[in-house]
Order: sequence, then structure tokens, then C-alpha cells
Amino acid sequence: MVSEFEPGAAPSTVRQGPLYPIVRGILRPLVRLVYRPTITGAESVPKRGPVIFASNHLSFVDSIVIPLASPRPVQFLAKSHYFTGTGLSGWVSRTFFSAIGAVSVERGAGAQAQEALDQGRRILESGAAFALYPEGTRSLDGRLYRGRTGVAWLALETGATVVPVGLTGTEEIQPVGAKLPRVRPVTVRFGAPLDLSRHGSASSGRARRAATDEIMAAIHELTGQELAGRYNETPPAGALAKLADRVAPRERI
Repeated sequence: MVSEFEPGAAPSTVRQGPLYPIVRGILRPLVRLVYRPTITGAESVPKRGPVIFASNHLSFVDSIVIPLASPRPVQFLAKSHYFTGTGLSGWVSRTFFSAIGAVSVERGAGAQAQEALDQGRRILESGAAFALYPEGTRSLDGRLYRGRTGVAWLALETGATVVPVGLTGTEEIQPVGAKLPRVRPVTVRFGAPLDLSRHGSASSGRARRAATDEIMAAIHELTGQELAGRYNETPPAGALAKLADRVAPRERI
């Protein structure tokens, strides 16, 4: 998710909207009644202080499942078009995503992701919980892709505790192309909190890479997904682009 955002569209607030506790209070028991999700490890989530939920990403509904399964309020980044629609449908989309803790950002790519990371930093510095997907975008083949280092930058920059999250079954609720969600078994596993400070400073690329790899290993332990061994992105086009990416690969954030 983080890799797809660009600067220039800072949200007006990092706090949940006034409807957040109402929607969470209604949807949480309703979703648990209908889907009967299996949730484990929630007791290990710190009850206060900045927390990063770092999760694998299989479906659009992941950003709904995590806030509803989390034992504490959590915010996440969402594409700006969910907030800019017009008419009744635009109002419903804007109200719903604001109510479940989403923060609007514009989409971009590569180095432009820094503004999205700054949004996450502001949320964490307020002492809140923030969820993101280190893979950058959802996995369409079910494999677990290499993590981008933005999650480690956030953790090392803010001192936030990282809680790995493993989701299974969410891709069956609303597969790509499906218009309506289906009732399918879902499992949400919260892993043991990670203190990544021993890896070093947020300014160190080596520290960010090592911390990210530790996070992805923890997620893999929770999900058991096949490892893709590469970033989840469109391969560079053209012989020169492929050669440049191999000789001097960019650090993915």
C-alpha cells in the first residue's frame, strides 16, 4: 500500500472521525456474528502507545477486517478517490471510510511514497495504532512478497512497536472482480510484538532492510504463505530498464 502513494495531499487530521466508535461498535459484533472469524493473539497487542500493525495483503477487505479484529482503534491509508466521489454514493464512501479510520492520500509510486509515510508518522506520534502492508499492494497469486522498508522507517523513526498480522481467507470474501462480499472463513493472527530498535537508526538503509526482513519473517510464520522472493510490482520494461534495476536496484519504500 505505502509504495503507491505520492505527496501533496495531506489529510486535515490524523484522528478518527466522530462516527468511528459508533461504526466500530455496530460492525464489529455484526461481522463476528456473520463471518465468525478466528482471531488469535489479540491479547498481545499493546493497549496503549504507538503501534504498527504490519500485515500481509490479500484482498480489498483486509483494510476492514484489521480494524474490526483489532482490540484497539486503528487507522490506515486509503486511496483518495474513496473520499472525493460526488452524489449519494460519494457521500456513503466518504462517510464509511472516515468512520473506519481511513486517512486519504493521493496515489503515486516509488520515492513519492514519503508523504504517505509522513502521514503514518503523524498518526503514530499521536500515540495511535496504524496499519499498513509492507508488500506495497495486494498479492494476486497468494504468495508473500518481499517487504518494502517504509514500515521499518516508521518503526525506527517513531519508536513504535510493530505487531505482525497474518490474514488468511480474506481473498475468498471478495476476489478480484467480485462486486459483493461472500461469507467465507477468515483467520486473523496477531503475532508477538517486535522491538526493532536494535537494528539501528531509521537513517540507515541496512537497518531498515534488516528490520523489514524481520517483520516479513514474522508475518510468514503467521500465514505460512509461499514466499515470492521478490517485490510485488510490474517488472521494468525494456532491456536497459531491466539492466539498470539489476545493477542498481532502488530501495523500495
